[in-house]
Amino acid sequence: MGAVYRAQLSRARVARIPLLFVATFQSLGIMVLMRGVVDGGAEARAVVAGSSVLVVAFVALNLLAQYFGQLRASGGLDHYATLPVPAAAVVLGAAGAYASFTVPGVLFTAVVGSVLFALPLGGLWVLVAVIPLAGAALAGLGAALGLLAPRAELATVCGQLGMSAALLLGVLPGGQLPGPVQWVRDLLPSTYGVEALARALQSRPEWPRVALDLGVCAAVGVVSLAVATWAYRRASVR
Repeated sequence: MGAVYRAQLSRARVARIPLLFVATFQSLGIMVLMRGVVDGGAEARAVVAGSSVLVVAFVALNLLAQYFGQLRASGGLDHYATLPVPAAAVVLGAAGAYASFTVPGVLFTAVVGSVLFALPLGGLWVLVAVIPLAGAALAGLGAALGLLAPRAELATVCGQLGMSAALLLGVLPGGQLPGPVQWVRDLLPSTYGVEALARALQSRPEWPRVALDLGVCAAVGVVSLAVATWAYRRASVR
């Protein structure tokens, strides 16, 4: 897994700065737009938390879905299939590399958003857990979408739709959404990372509920990566 991680990190090093800029600029733009209609409270915390996790969704879900879709379409999976590398190592290594790209952008977005909406900065240490857990969940989903899509174009569409869902359902408080939309929000892997970060941004965070959200996010991440590993094995033998 470490070898795959380093290889993926080296491969995308040239494109790292543009990707970070686009993902971060997108989230910052959303917060600036929402600042005109949101004053504070739960809505402000939801906007900041959702925008921060959106940076992870842009890279770990959207771009990883495109990468695995192109890898499958070009026959690149055959290279890994001929090596004595476990399927889980390939998926975890690639997912970890893409999630690592998001760390500076998430931190910058969260700090700027907290200052913009006058939220306390003391709870931002939760990002130490939110970034890897949400990154694992979203990267696993992105890898699965890319590997299961029959064509690279469909993998790109699926990645874009997943990122759009994280955008639309992540920046709004769940209590204000219709019932069916709330169910979709609960199924989105990034939801629990957003909830944990939003609760941590309160003046008096409810740490047991933050821990519960992080636990659910970790469980979803395990399931997501397991599905991606199964999808990799299925794609590499076809």
